[in-house]
Amino acid sequence: MEKSIIRLRMSAHDAHYGGNLVDGARMLQLFGDVATELLIRHDGDEGLFAAYDNIEFLAPVYAGDYIEATGEIVHTGNSSRKMVFEAKKVIIPRTDISESAADFLDEPIVVCRASGTCVVPKKCQRKS
Repeated sequence: MEKSIIRLRMSAHDAHYGGNLVDGARMLQLFGDVATELLIRHDGDEGLFAAYDNIEFLAPVYAGDYIEATGEIVHTGNSSRKMVFEAKKVIIPRTDISESAADFLDEPIVVCRASGTCVVPKKCQRKS
């Protein structure tokens, strides 16, 4: 099946809680962007996210972390597209060393997993 990937840095603007902690909803926003790309590639239409059926927040995310969000379509129905998502922390800031120090992680840290269903109405499907 098709896969999509986004990698971006969490900014101070993304930090929602004390200690520069990023709100878990930010990971779901990334998954929504991944889902949109998957639907465009698969159907030629952005479609709509219908529901998540599972969400697991597994590790904290902080401002300055680089997050890699991936997703893939694992089942295709007439208009539904079942997807799975994973977000991993791949780079972390090392402000204990200096303001600009950072480490690329040899072993990325999985911070969130989710699965859900998107829908592309039949009349909007241009590629299937």
